[in-house]
Amino acid sequence: MRIGILGTGTLAAALGGRWARAGHEIAIAGRSLTKARTLADGLGGDVRATAVPEAVIDADAVLLAVAWTGVPDILRSAQASAGALAETTLIDPTNAVHHGVGVLQTPADGSGAQHIAELAPGAHVVKGFHLFPAEQWSDPASPSVTVAICGDHPHALRTTETLIRDAGAEAVVLGGLDRARQLEEAAGFVIGLAFQGIDPRTAIPHIPTRVAAA
Repeated sequence: MRIGILGTGTLAAALGGRWARAGHEIAIAGRSLTKARTLADGLGGDVRATAVPEAVIDADAVLLAVAWTGVPDILRSAQASAGALAETTLIDPTNAVHHGVGVLQTPADGSGAQHIAELAPGAHVVKGFHLFPAEQWSDPASPSVTVAICGDHPHALRTTETLIRDAGAEAVVLGGLDRARQLEEAAGFVIGLAFQGIDPRTAIPHIPTRVAAA
């Protein structure tokens, strides 16, 4: 696939590296073209740095790998309001939470993913990759995990499922984009416990996987 990554931080580096090794064509862009070039050179493979508007042209998927506060600016640079991301799978791994607390910053009747869909009319937004730190994807020895996603467009969900598998994980679809707040609340719960020094796994009951009868 042709994948545009908007952002030059740790998540962009981790997933960009995984996807490049899986054979995808990666275009990296951010506020600083110099940082984008440094990251692209470090990842190797079929990875190039470009300006933000060029990164989304003819992309099969775009990863919004910026902090929540940077979302409006990067989408503005991508000309999203003019329809530049229409019909494009737009993966949202952002967490709109108060640092160290985990309380969502978005209104109670919506989600960050839905707000992104409003900023990028016509884009096929999929919520995902927001529950795990970048280290999950940068360390080849990390155990396999399950990435829950939600979205309204079947093709975008299938595209994201493929990219999740190529990152070394399994995918599960929770539902439509109206379930995004539930996923974002789950991230807030995890973040809040982690900043208190508590392993979130100890706060979730272990439910053994059911094995189908032979």
